[in-house]
Amino acid sequence: MASLKNYQKKRDFKKTPEPKASLKKPSKKNIFVIQKHFSKRLHFDFRIQIKGALKSWAVPKGVPKKTSEKRLAILTEDHPLGYAKFEGTIPQGEYGAGKVIIYDSGTFENIKRDKMGKIVPIDKCFKNGQIEILLQGKKIKTAFALIKFRDDKTWLLIKMKKR
Repeated sequence: MASLKNYQKKRDFKKTPEPKASLKKPSKKNIFVIQKHFSKRLHFDFRIQIKGALKSWAVPKGVPKKTSEKRLAILTEDHPLGYAKFEGTIPQGEYGAGKVIIYDSGTFENIKRDKMGKIVPIDKCFKNGQIEILLQGKKIKTAFALIKFRDDKTWLLIKMKKR
């Protein structure tokens, strides 16, 4: 539950409809969700399952549609796996106030390989700051890279060329 402490601290669950923090046993299939978040500024939240939580990035300009586009992605606090199904309105005065809708969701495949051609575990990819995943969503069925850019919080979200 350590990775969800910040999530828990920032929310008053008597006021917000967001799911409470809980570490569920990860499903065999890795899940992702992209949520459109109408808070202070419209942005997209890009979330992927790593271990028992959703690693989360705020993407101000949305998910890139072309391989030539790179998007700033700011790492935020981990979210519980239950957040993958969350849609609703976070009340004014609460952290992240505004409407949240699911833009796309589904499963992903980790496609990052080492020099020997073996898949690198997703948690190690995150720690190394180089994630490569193939999304299998309802709308999006393509590969993306998340690359740590300047510091631990600043990443780039890049649509990869078809493999």
